[in-house]
Amino acid sequence: MNAPMSTFIRRTWLAWLLVPAGLLLFAGANAHLVYVAIQSQPDCVAHSKAASDGPGYRAAKSAC
Repeated sequence: MNAPMSTFIRRTWLAWLLVPAGLLLFAGANAHLVYVAIQSQPDCVAHSKAASDGPGYRAAKSAC
């Protein structure tokens, strides 16, 4: 009867270690994604400046 209790205790401790580790990994990955999104500065791209250039998209307000 001692073996099943020992297995239960090991599994409980394993869960108490793996769940926080997974949460930390998830939080760290999301923090990295937010950091990269804030720090990235895309270069200016060529686009039509006027609506008369033909069909297509143009920037609403160009930052370049």
